[in-house]
Amino acid sequence: MSRILVAVSSPWAAQKVVEPLSNLAKRLDAEVLVLHVSRPSGGQMREQEQADGEQAIATLRQALEERGIIVQTLLMFSEDIAVAILNVAEERGVTLIALGLTGKNIFARLLAGNVPVELIKNTKTPVLLLPPDWNGMI
Repeated sequence: MSRILVAVSSPWAAQKVVEPLSNLAKRLDAEVLVLHVSRPSGGQMREQEQADGEQAIATLRQALEERGIIVQTLLMFSEDIAVAILNVAEERGVTLIALGLTGKNIFARLLAGNVPVELIKNTKTPVLLLPPDWNGMI
């Protein structure tokens, strides 16, 4: 059985990937691992990051399960988001990594790091990037 790891950054991003991801998972007869990775921070900011991550995971999990897809979830904190995603992918035997792009501007990407680029450069697992405004089918 195939296993797709989908890394979600926010509830908005989770909603955007539901349809293409569910279609792909059905075609591949794949289960899905929904992952949210936040950078560690303190106090109220960490609480908000955790709440956003939990909401993103719950949103995607519910939508995929309603479509008959087997879903596992994981919420974690790491200084290096791309490395965390790659480690989970290797540990869980993932056959595809999927990311929903958020449409962040260049300044936001410089601050957060460019996770898609780092994933592509450092993995042997295929990486699927879903543009934020794409509503097509896979």
